[in-house]
Amino acid sequence: MTEKFIELKQDKDFGDIITVYFNFLKHNFKSFINIFINYNGYLILALLGISYMLVTGFMGLASTIGLNEAGGAETDYSYLVIGLILFLIVMILVAALNYSLATSYMIHYENEKTSNPNKTAIWQLVSKNLGNIVVFIVLIFLIYIGLAILNIVLAFIPVFGFIVSYIIGFAASAWIGISFMVMLNEKIGVTESLSEGWNLVIKNFWLCVGVNFILGLLLLLLIMVITFIPGFLVGIYSFLAVDSGVELSNSITSKIIFTLATAFFLILLALYQSISHFINGVLYYSLHERMYNDFTREKIEQIGRDD
Repeated sequence: MTEKFIELKQDKDFGDIITVYFNFLKHNFKSFINIFINYNGYLILALLGISYMLVTGFMGLASTIGLNEAGGAETDYSYLVIGLILFLIVMILVAALNYSLATSYMIHYENEKTSNPNKTAIWQLVSKNLGNIVVFIVLIFLIYIGLAILNIVLAFIPVFGFIVSYIIGFAASAWIGISFMVMLNEKIGVTESLSEGWNLVIKNFWLCVGVNFILGLLLLLLIMVITFIPGFLVGIYSFLAVDSGVELSNSITSKIIFTLATAFFLILLALYQSISHFINGVLYYSLHERMYNDFTREKIEQIGRDD
């Protein structure tokens, strides 16, 4: 066991969960980043290409607004539409992959008692459960469609509907994240994991909502701070370029800068999705111990054997 190992299988209150999450993230960020880059290499290249298509299409369309350049506009529109379609496909793959990697990372972290889990073992756990993962994602997609319809209905209720919509959203995020942890850690089916995740969340509803709200908000603020500097620099460049008469849509330098900025944002979005899943991983271990006391009983039995 390493000195930096943080025991996750403990019943924790709200404040302890927040503390444990940030300690876990601090001690494991570098290790997880290596795994993130290792298994996202091709998808990152795909995001770079998609970013170029989106930037080229958007800038081209923007430059032809009000101009009679139908042929050029059609080409730019094609770039934009194809780029958006590929963006949705790749981002679904990225989300599924990194959701799985984050879950597997936490499981191996806890089982191996180390802040540097074996990356091959992490991938093997994902590959062995690939069928269940695909089914889980399909069901979650359907669930989110239902939630979207519910949110549309709630949007017609002033204030109260807005609040209820967010509460349901945070609860759903906790349910899905915890259920995914259950599925891979306890090696059970999709429906059984969703049922177990539901039980854990319902019995600790406000804790799950509160933790997802606070940590989600803090992570979002962190991402905004990280993107502020490159966003500010791109804004300054755009202002100076336009002020000096540079036609951005025909500038290779502009396309490169905007493409890299878009790719950076998309990669950061994928990383945000991964580390935000750690929230529900910490919740899962805490709530599971609260309900079943497995770790506590194990410690008591160990003390009895030592005596």
